This record gives sequence, structure tokens and C-alpha cells, in this order.
Amino acid sequence: MSALETCVRYGMLVAEHQFDLGEIRDMRLQLGREWILSERIGRGGFGQVYAAKSADHESAVAKLVPKEPGAERELLFVDLSGVRNVVPIIDSGETEDSWVLIMPRAEKSLRQHLHEAGGSLDTPEAVAILRDIATALVDLDGKVVHRDLKPENVLLLDGHWCLADFGISRYAEATTAPYTQKHALSPPYAAPERWRNERATSATDVYSLGVIAYELLSGSLPFAGPGLDDFREQHLHRDPPYLNGVSAALETLVTECLYKAPGARPSPANLLARLARIAESTPSAGLAKLQEVNCAEAVRRGESARRESEARSESERRAALFDAATKGLSRIAGSLKQAITDAAPAATVWPGPHGGWIIRLNQAELGFVPPVATAPNPWGSWDPPAFDVIAHAALSIKIPIDRHGYEGRSHSLWYCDAQEAGRYQWFETAFMISPLIPKRGRQNPFALNPGIETAKAVWNGLAEFQVAWPFTPVRVSELDQFIDRWAGWFADAAQGQLHHPISMPERSPEGSWRRT
Repeated sequence: MSALETCVRYGMLVAEHQFDLGEIRDMRLQLGREWILSERIGRGGFGQVYAAKSADHESAVAKLVPKEPGAERELLFVDLSGVRNVVPIIDSGETEDSWVLIMPRAEKSLRQHLHEAGGSLDTPEAVAILRDIATALVDLDGKVVHRDLKPENVLLLDGHWCLADFGISRYAEATTAPYTQKHALSPPYAAPERWRNERATSATDVYSLGVIAYELLSGSLPFAGPGLDDFREQHLHRDPPYLNGVSAALETLVTECLYKAPGARPSPANLLARLARIAESTPSAGLAKLQEVNCAEAVRRGESARRESEARSESERRAALFDAATKGLSRIAGSLKQAITDAAPAATVWPGPHGGWIIRLNQAELGFVPPVATAPNPWGSWDPPAFDVIAHAALSIKIPIDRHGYEGRSHSLWYCDAQEAGRYQWFETAFMISPLIPKRGRQNPFALNPGIETAKAVWNGLAEFQVAWPFTPVRVSELDQFIDRWAGWFADAAQGQLHHPISMPERSPEGSWRRT
């Protein structure tokens, strides 16, 4: 298992530049008071924790956080006075290399407590812990967002479960270190907006509390990963498994906390009030029935939010691929255009529709139709192909119609993963009418946009339309054959020697695209 995967499995990521003081004994720090540091008792992505004792024998812990570029002192030393259930900072200062935070020594973390309990808690205890956390979120709402709630950062102190590491989270968010920016999150607990690098709000902490609630009640995570990409996919696009063995009211609340859309999650105040009602009352039969109905509606809304998140991610994915497709084809078409005009300076270049171009020589025209974004499902009612098309364009050569009714040929250019799933590139292909059908077009072969006609052509069975040219990769680094072929056809057309192909298809297309 890699170091990264190991850290993901334990709910945190440790930066590659993790500073390490190792084991230190009797290190003295003069802050507001003098503190003596002894054994290391914990570490995380942005600091290490040591046992500490003041000169007057007060036990505490010292967290030493490295001074990263761009992270200012005030990010760590946030004023949380008046906020309930937050581990306070009782002293602070700095060394040459680190910020130092002195905090009371807690009895244990929620992670340790879960481990001692065998992985899950009964409902009353779980609700009591969640109420403590929600109380802190209520007081923090509109002031500070934790951004990294997880059982490791919830500590038992003076009989209450308190949140720790607020400053560390703000520090991690603001640092300019590229590694930190990318991985300053704990994958099992990170809200969808964190994976999208969007602004964190109180709803982000509510989502993480929902993950903690699910874990406390079920003994497992709602999204199990295990890899970083798995966690991202699950938080953005998957619904958590149904939470069994709890009341409808509690199931509904956890479901709402885990909504993909931040605006759909309960506010901290609403969350706390509902937890209080769950803890303090037993619903009547009628109310219990109504809560069951409400739970079903919450699940339905969660499914709707999941679909919206999935559609948004798919739209973003297609937009990024279309941008790459456009840039790549611009170079391909530009290279072809340059080679043709260099070889035939007597040719004239005209603007074509929608930003394309036309090159004329004698009575022949070589035309380029620029890329258009392909709809996610353009195949109509026909069986879709096994591959995904992001964009489509076309090249054509036109001549005056000859006595056989022939006026040239055109080929499709598709940006798709025709040959290897998930590997997108430009492919050249073309189509024809089945030889079994007594019908001939003026162009042969001809270009088609992705749609029901082309779905028929790449189908496993026989249909009216067929593939007439194999799906051939067109790569910017390997354009010689592509350019030579089109230059030759254009030269034939300019001399009146471009004729209908002797046989169709000209090249066997079999095996050139993936089938279902």
C-alpha cells in the first residue's frame, strides 16, 4: 500500500514536506508561560503534538505547526472566545520554524472512543456526541468554518466532545504550497464542494458531521473509498447506503446532512434543534408514521441532488474534453491548410461557415467544418455505440457534378474514445449506404454527425448505413499520411480526375472501433 493510500485509509493526508522534530525530551519553550515538552503523542498533515507541562505542573499538549509560505500567524490564532465545545488555546507563541499552540490535554479522541467501543455506538450515545459537535457549529456559524471535521479532531474534554484544530484547518486552506492546496482534506469526510475546490461554508462542516453520524451509528463510512479517486467519485455522485437500525427522524437528518448540494443541507441551528428533539422525545404512532414518510421524501431529494451533481460533473468533464478537442483539431486543420497552400500557392482560401475554411483550386474545393460539441446522447432510439463522442467536425472535397451524379467525398472527424475506453483523440472515418440498398448519394463516402444514422452504422447488426472508412487516429505528431492523402485527393479533384471509388468500403473498417 502506498503512503498516500495508507493516510487515506486513516482519514487524513500527510504532506510530503511534513516536518518532523522526532522525539524531543525536556525541550523548554518560553511563551506566555514556560512549557516543557516531552514525548510526541500525535501528528497530522500540518503539525505534531507533544505532551507539555508548565512550570507550575499544569498538564497540556503543544502543537507545533511549521511556518509555511503564505500562511500568516492570524490564521492559526483565531479568537473563539464564547464558542462552546471547542478546545481552547491556553497559550501560544512561536519558535524560529514553527507556530506553537498550547491546549488542554483531552481525555481521548472520538476515533479512540469508537475503537474502544468496537466501531459503533448506540443511538443515545451517538446523538449526545452529535449534539456536542452541532453546538459548536451553531456558535461558529458565520464566523469560522472548520473544513476538516473528522473523529480525530473531536476530543473529549471536561465531559464534552469538543472540536480541535480550527486554526490548523484555516492554515491549511490558506497556505500557498501546491501540495497542501490540493490535498488539505480528509477524503472520507470531505464534502462535494471540497472536491470541486469551491468555497467552504458551514454547510461543508454539516456534511462532515453527517459522515461522522453515519459512522457512529453504523460502524462504517457512508463512502468507503478506498482510493482518493474512489472517494471523490463517491462523494460527488453516489448515495450512501441506507442507514438501518435508527429512527426515521434520525435517518432523515443524516440523509439531509449528506445532500450533495450545500444549500439543501440543514443549518447548524436546525441540526441541533432536531437532534435535541430526537434525544428528548418518543414520537406517537401517528408522528412516527409521518416521520417515515418524511424520511422517504428526504431520500428522494438526496437522489435528485445526486443526479444533479453527477450531471454537473459530467457537463464539466465534457466541457474540458471539448476544449482539448478544439485545440487539437485547430492544429491538425491548420497543418493541413498550411501544407496545401504551400504546395499550391495558386489556390485561394475563403472563410467557410462557422469559422471553417474553403480552399479552391480550379473547380475543386477542399472544405473544413470546425468542431461542434456532440450531445451526450445523440443516438436517438437506436442502440448507442460502446464509445463516447465529445465533438465532431468534417472535411470534404467537392467537384462539379459529373455525368454519374458524383460530386466528391467527405469524411467525419470525431473526438471520441473509439478504440480504448476513456482515451479520447480525433478519429477520421466515413460512411456509406449499404450495397444491398439501390441508393447512391452524390458523395461517396460521406460524413455524418453522431446520430441515429451513425448509430446504425456502428451497430453490431446490418442496417441501411455502414462504416466506409476505418476509425483512424489523427494525431498532431503523425500527420504525414493524413495530409498526403487529402492533398492527393484534392490534386485529383483539381484536375477533374476524382471519381467514385471503385469499391466500397475502400478500406476494411472491421475492428477499428469498440463494440458492446
